[in-house]
Amino acid sequence: MISEGLQRLKYVIGDYLTANLAWVSYNCARFAMGGVRGYQSLKAFLTSDTVLLEQAVFPLIMMGVYYLSGYYNEVFRKSRLSEVTTTFSSSCINALITFLIALMNDMMTDNRMYNNESVLVLLALLFFLTYIVRAIITGYTSHKIKSRQWSFKTLIVGDGAAAYAFVNKLERMRASLGYDIVGYVHMPGENGVKDIEKPRYKLDEVAAVCADQGVQELIVVPTKQDSATLLAAINRLFALNLPIKITPDKYNILLSRARLSDLYGDPLIDISGSNMSAGGQNMKRFCDVVISCIALVVLIPVYIIVGIIIKSDSRGPVFYFQERLGRHNKPFKIIKFRTMIQNAEQEGKPQLSSDNDPRITRVGHYLRKYRIDELPQFFNVLRGDMSLVGPRPERRYYAQKILEREPAYSLVHQIRPGITSMGMVKYGYARTVDEMLERLRFDLLYLENMSLLNDLKIIVYTIKIVFTGRGV
Repeated sequence: MISEGLQRLKYVIGDYLTANLAWVSYNCARFAMGGVRGYQSLKAFLTSDTVLLEQAVFPLIMMGVYYLSGYYNEVFRKSRLSEVTTTFSSSCINALITFLIALMNDMMTDNRMYNNESVLVLLALLFFLTYIVRAIITGYTSHKIKSRQWSFKTLIVGDGAAAYAFVNKLERMRASLGYDIVGYVHMPGENGVKDIEKPRYKLDEVAAVCADQGVQELIVVPTKQDSATLLAAINRLFALNLPIKITPDKYNILLSRARLSDLYGDPLIDISGSNMSAGGQNMKRFCDVVISCIALVVLIPVYIIVGIIIKSDSRGPVFYFQERLGRHNKPFKIIKFRTMIQNAEQEGKPQLSSDNDPRITRVGHYLRKYRIDELPQFFNVLRGDMSLVGPRPERRYYAQKILEREPAYSLVHQIRPGITSMGMVKYGYARTVDEMLERLRFDLLYLENMSLLNDLKIIVYTIKIVFTGRGV
């Protein structure tokens, strides 16, 4: 079985070679169409300094577009239709970028037909050359999976009648879906089928089993499981950082944001990631990195001034580090400007702040009101712990309290938490667990409607809150 990294490398190399070939072919076409002036021969044109520089630069720009399109996110089970549409849209963007950067000045203002034909030739070369190589790699991969030469070690979460029937159906299929079932996991309260041929494990053993056997995917197939128990189990599985799929029967809370993973055979719902497209996820992360880098540079004077004010107001460090739960339940240290007195939680038990909290310093009150205490979290965004927009991260203590009352809270761990969120914009700071549950409604609504446009709206509203001081 080929590794995911090597499979991805095949697509990357194929795209890079076809991008170079498309650019060379296009320059040949430009010369043949009479769109190049000042060169006596095709060789002289192709070996000119300008064209050689373009040959080095533009394929790299094209590769950046291919990455942002999300094409390399999933490398084994690609949809043929999605492959066509993604390749075409990426080719259109690359053709437009090339036209705006390199070709606009070369266009013949007196020959509109040539201008149009030139851009169409570039688009056609980019699309057909790229798609042909991609289709060959995808077709070969699909053949290997369907013929059972390639497979992915999979653990079935559930050992009841539904799970047993699901596995039997998979094994009877003429064309494989690529699942190599290594065992079952017993779910709390489920009546397991006796005499199952494959190993059976407890939920507490899943992490060790996945590590020992190299499990690559989890498929949840519960039998008459209540949603609270199911979501509690899924919350524990998130920490494994593996793809988690579920059969769709009767689970509307998950189906409301369903993203189909398999159409051949029984449909499976991928619940381990957001319902954003692969391209949208990459663009979101790209924007996170770019904006964070700019913010960290621009805000240096603010960091220095705020740091001086904090030190002059009260004893203690400028920054405050606290463990929070991030994507897939992974703990990380969130960075904030200190707004409370030192050792504010002396008893060791987590305490939420409240109105007129005596632990908040004089400066801390204003830092909170205008959300300035959150500014250091651009470091968390740059490191990948957080995003600019996403559900606010909680401490493990309060996350457990919320889960006990609202199991759907586990769903927020599918994505990176954010500096700001729909909950923060619509509700604000939560001072009790009840208020956290109220704010959770907005975070779940955000998961249902994730998009770059909604992120932009939330950021705009957050900026408004910062300038108006509607932070507490």
